[in-house]
Amino acid sequence: MPFGEYPYTIDDKGRVVMPPAFREFVEDGMILTRGMEGCLYVFPLASWRRVEEQLEGLPLTDAESRSFVRFFYSGASKARLDNQSRVSVPQPLRTFAALDGDVVVAGAPGRLELWTPARWDAAISAVQDNPPKPDLLINFVA
Repeated sequence: MPFGEYPYTIDDKGRVVMPPAFREFVEDGMILTRGMEGCLYVFPLASWRRVEEQLEGLPLTDAESRSFVRFFYSGASKARLDNQSRVSVPQPLRTFAALDGDVVVAGAPGRLELWTPARWDAAISAVQDNPPKPDLLINFVA
């Protein structure tokens, strides 16, 4: 499981160096797509296959399901690390996540996330200011 947060920079060609701690996680390739709260999600191929299965299982007759699949799936882009351990982020995804300059690469269960520092700080502050409801955390600490 990838964990930790690392500050990096996205270059003028839209490439971000993958932190050493995350390279093995995505070494076989990855899928980048739109995430929640204005970040990008980066799934290793094996995790993406499970995500696809979940998306395929959503009811086609439900408008909210179709909208979410459209949002999540249409933005997806396959990528690999280059020889300098960088990943190229397509322009539409950079625009969506406002990635230009400084970037936070953060670990999450089954995926990585790419954030602008301002959005990352706001997301972390929001959890501190309004922690999850106790019933969501009932099994969190054994």
